[in-house]
Amino acid sequence: MSLPKELEQEFKQQISRYEEELRMPYITSIERMGIEQGMQQGTKQGLLKGIELGLKLKFGTEGLDLLSEISDIQDLNLLETILSEIETVNSLNQLRAVYQSPSQHKEN
Repeated sequence: MSLPKELEQEFKQQISRYEEELRMPYITSIERMGIEQGMQQGTKQGLLKGIELGLKLKFGTEGLDLLSEISDIQDLNLLETILSEIETVNSLNQLRAVYQSPSQHKEN
């Protein structure tokens, strides 16, 4: 039995789509949340490494004293702000004001 050309082409396209769907792995919502959480943790670790280096280069070992406070921050945007502010602040107190300011400090 053979199909008319138009139907044969449509049939082949449907088979191709079906085969494509079979090859795609399904990621459950829990797996997706785990992946997202892992990415956020990796981003946080990278930001903290950058902050640690910035503190050490700009303020020496005294600057590293802030790292324990900063490590408790979960808000990635705030950590990015801290990292960028290291370049412009003139003291550790100025940097501390960046993440202790009520308008800046929000949990993510």
